[in-house]
Amino acid sequence: MTTATVLVVDDDRANLDSVARIFQREGLATHCASNGTEALELLRKPEVSVMVTDLMMPGMDGQELLKASRTIRPDVEVVLMTAYGTVETAVAAMKDGAYDFITKPLKRHALVKAVQKALEKQALVAENKVLKAKLAEMGASGGKAMVGLAPAFRAMMDTLRQAAPSTATVLLMGESGTGKELAARALHEHSSRAKTAFIAVNCAALPESILEAELFGVERGAYTGAVARREGRFERAHGGTLFLDEVGEMPLSAQVKLLRVLQEGEIERLGGTQTVKVDVRLVAATNKDLQKEVAEGRFREDLYYRLNVVEVRVPALASRREDIPLLADAFLRRFAAKNGKTVRGFSPEALQILENYAWPGNVRELEHAVERAVVLAKGEALEASDLPESVRKGPLGSAGQLVIPIGTPMEEVERRVIHETLRHTKGDKTLAARLLGIAARTIYRKLERESSGGPEREGLGPEEPRVPGTAD
Repeated sequence: MTTATVLVVDDDRANLDSVARIFQREGLATHCASNGTEALELLRKPEVSVMVTDLMMPGMDGQELLKASRTIRPDVEVVLMTAYGTVETAVAAMKDGAYDFITKPLKRHALVKAVQKALEKQALVAENKVLKAKLAEMGASGGKAMVGLAPAFRAMMDTLRQAAPSTATVLLMGESGTGKELAARALHEHSSRAKTAFIAVNCAALPESILEAELFGVERGAYTGAVARREGRFERAHGGTLFLDEVGEMPLSAQVKLLRVLQEGEIERLGGTQTVKVDVRLVAATNKDLQKEVAEGRFREDLYYRLNVVEVRVPALASRREDIPLLADAFLRRFAAKNGKTVRGFSPEALQILENYAWPGNVRELEHAVERAVVLAKGEALEASDLPESVRKGPLGSAGQLVIPIGTPMEEVERRVIHETLRHTKGDKTLAARLLGIAARTIYRKLERESSGGPEREGLGPEEPRVPGTAD
C-alpha cells in the first residue's frame, strides 16, 4: 500500500484496536477515535487520507460523522463498517459521499482492499487536477495562464467565455493580486479579436497630465516638448482590446473623455481639433467599490453604467483555496525553467504551509513566494525554509479556518464563525452545531436576534435544548 494515514473510528475498543493493527501491518499510519467528536478533531490533521468508521455508534453515528467529514475534509475518503442489518443504511450513506462499506464480521482482505481502492481514487483525482492545470497552462499565450478548478474560479471562467465573443464592455471586480489582467487577456484570447492587439494601461500609475496623453494621443505642438504627433493607447488598440487597470483611480477630467469614446467611438488627440474613429473592445478593472465612489462624487455615474455592461467578479485566493497546489505547481515549473533549476516539487511541510497561509496578497503573493523559493532552493524539492518568513509565520486561513483581526469584538467573531460554518454545511444548522460543539438552538437564536436587530443575550438558559453529544 501507498504510505498514508487512516483514521479508524469505533466505540468498540477491541474492534478499534483490531482494525488499527490490520492497517499498521500494511504499512499505514493510523489514528484511532472512539466517538465522533474525537474523530472530528483528528480529521482536521492534514495527513489523514481515509477514514474507516463504524456506522452504529452512540451520540454521533457514522452517517452524521460522514456528513461532518464531507464539510471539513471533503478530500478524505470514507469507508463504513456495518452489520448486515444496516446495509440499507450504509447504501444510503454512500449517496451522501461514502466511498464504500464493509459488512461485519470484518474480513481482513475486504477491509484492506476497500482502503486500497479509496487511496487509488484519491491519487487519481489529485493527478487529474494537476493534468488539467498543466493543459490549461500549455494552452495559454506567453507561458501564463489562469489555473484553477475551484467552483468560484470555474464560474468566473464560464462568464468570461460567454462574454468574450460579444462587443460588450466588461468590468472586472476583485482584490489586488487576484489576476484581473490575466482575466482580461482571457477575454481577448477567446474573442474574435484574439489575433489583434491587446493594450494595457494602469490608470493609477500615471499622473493626470500624462494619462490623457497616453490614452488619447498628442498632436505636434500641443505642449512644450511635443515635437511630433504621437498615437495614444486607443489608436494602438484599434481593432483589438484595451485594458484599463485600476480604472477607479482615473481623474474626473479623463473620465469625461473616456465616456465620449464609449458613446461615439472616436477620440480627439490632445492639442487636436479633428476626431479619429477607433474600434476598441474595452475591458476595465478595479479593486474599489465603484458604486460607493459614485455616491461620494469621485466617479461618474454615467461612466460606471457604460463600463459595467458585464460585471465579472475575480475571486480572491481565500475563496478558491483548493487551487493553491495547482497554482504553486504551475509557478514552480515556470520559475524553475526560467532560472535553470532542477526543482521538481514541494516537500510535504512546504506544501502544507502554502495551503494553510491566508494569502492576503492573493495569487500575486503566492507567485512571488514560489519564485523566491525556487531561486533559493538547494535540492529538487522546495523546503519550508525556502519560503519567505512572512509566509511561514503569517496568518493561517485554510478552508476550515477564518482569519479574524485582533481587536474584533467577540459578538462579531461569533457571528463570522457561525455564518462561515453554515456556509460550509450548506445551511444545515444541526450539523453546524455539531462542528462548533454548541446547541442547535444557539444558532437559531443568534440568527433570529440578528435578523430582528435585537440585543444578544449572553449565555444560555438551562432550558435550551442541546444537540446530543455536544456541549455548548
